Amino acid sequence: MAENRGLWFLVGLSLGALAGVLYAPQAGEKTREMLRTKAGEGRDRVERTVAEMREQAGSLREHVTTMASNATDRGKHAITRQIDQFQAAVEAGRQAYREAAGTRQSSDQEDTASQV
Repeated sequence: MAENRGLWFLVGLSLGALAGVLYAPQAGEKTREMLRTKAGEGRDRVERTVAEMREQAGSLREHVTTMASNATDRGKHAITRQIDQFQAAVEAGRQAYREAAGTRQSSDQEDTASQV
């Protein structure tokens, strides 16, 4: 029984190979040439895709750099405004102190003159 199974397997294998040869759309050389052509087309497509991705990455890098530069500039301007406001407040405080101290000195001098 095992011998019959092996025999039928070989008969089926032979018939399948014969059918493949009879119904093959092209000769072996043409098939290999077609496979080479398709492989070359695939390689070209991959190279184009990689080139496009590199270009997009370069554009993205430029965009991110510009955004970072703009954010840095806005931060610098905000800090400069805060420093200017702080310096103006300190100067206003000094001026107020001078005026208050000057008023006290003149009041003290007037009090001293009126007591004499």
